[in-house]
Amino acid sequence: MSQNPEKISLTSLGCPKNLVDSEVMLGILKENQFELVTKEEDADILIVNTCGFINDAKEESINAILRIAQYKETGKCRLLIVTGCLTQRYKDELAKELPEVDFFIGTGEYPRIAEIIKSGSDKRVIAGIPKYVHDYNTPRILATPRYSAYVKIAEGCSNYCSYCTIPSIRGKFRSRPLNSVIKEIEKLASQGVKEINLIAQDSTSYGMDKGNSTGLEALLKKVVKIDGIEWVRLLYLYPSRITKNLIRLMKDEEKICKYIDMPIQHINNRILRAMNRDITRAQIEDTIKMIRQEMPNTALRTSLIVGFPGETEDEFEELFDFVKETKFDRLGVFKYSREEGTPAFKMREQIPDGVKGTRLRKIMKAQAKIATEKNRLFLGSTIKVLVEGESEESEFLLSGRSMQQAPDNIDGVTYINKGAASPGDIVDVIITETGEYDVVGEIAEEFSLTRI
Repeated sequence: MSQNPEKISLTSLGCPKNLVDSEVMLGILKENQFELVTKEEDADILIVNTCGFINDAKEESINAILRIAQYKETGKCRLLIVTGCLTQRYKDELAKELPEVDFFIGTGEYPRIAEIIKSGSDKRVIAGIPKYVHDYNTPRILATPRYSAYVKIAEGCSNYCSYCTIPSIRGKFRSRPLNSVIKEIEKLASQGVKEINLIAQDSTSYGMDKGNSTGLEALLKKVVKIDGIEWVRLLYLYPSRITKNLIRLMKDEEKICKYIDMPIQHINNRILRAMNRDITRAQIEDTIKMIRQEMPNTALRTSLIVGFPGETEDEFEELFDFVKETKFDRLGVFKYSREEGTPAFKMREQIPDGVKGTRLRKIMKAQAKIATEKNRLFLGSTIKVLVEGESEESEFLLSGRSMQQAPDNIDGVTYINKGAASPGDIVDVIITETGEYDVVGEIAEEFSLTRI
């Protein structure tokens, strides 16, 4: 008589790159005959894949661990495992402070998850120097909708920005072999995936660690030829490595989303040097000008940090004025987070949190006005929208995304109030209303009966 398989529930926190790690763990666990469940109270084994990038993420991870640990008392849980960035960064402290956790597994050891559960380990903390990069034949279960997937093209980072802990958490930048990425995307396409979101800590560095300065372009040229893939989105492009050839390729290839996520972090030259960003204001401005000249219809997104150590009021105002002048289509702002082990942690003139908050709100208020004006330009136009299903706002609305809206609602959504479509359909939508971040429209008449 066969024994019933143990049930496992996994909670994934943090960025899409961490989500891919979670999907790989789920694939490995299923291949090893574990039963995957969504209800934590039903699980024999609970896994928390953590984020440890900035203070807010660390707090969220700790709170999740403490909440889930209660199932060792109130549920069926016999084993609690904590994986991911927080483990890699604070393994010794966590092991001391969280006796309820059975194993801590780092960012390079998660492929051993099934082995550790089945055979155990004489070590409670398993977190060496991260070197692992998953392959196309590594088991993986998508946690995203069936029509969309993230594909990690590289692991780690070698930029060493002075505020960032990623190189110490994830290791040096290491690209996946091109054929491995292509075979994974082909497999995803055969499963019905239409949208591929290429991710890495710095996607523009793809191939450079192997001596190929045009690795990303070579990859894109192959990805767009894969049958079934209709949208290809690039995320996290380092501004100093965005070339005219890359932008022209994006412009010419219909499948590549006209969307650039280019974190600049700041615009003042002194702050950029202190951040070790290896770029100047003039170079950033030249890159933006080149993008908008070559591909005027692109959605340009950036991320900023306010309150970096020593940021003066004049330096902040320079950033604020730049935001108003440049008019990014999408923009996110973060308060500088003082992280142990980074050069910026020891810098003098740390900025009070209240000042950071004031600066953040000032930029976001200006950006809200810019975003509203940008969205208004879509009024009356027809855009292609990837339908994601019934809206959370109302059962009478469908929700979806255009090529200029990335997954996970980071750029707003497109609501559809007229016409029929199913999740995963790509339809033409006529925009009839616009707001600060979202737009509303109706499916063009010729698409209302025949779904794509």
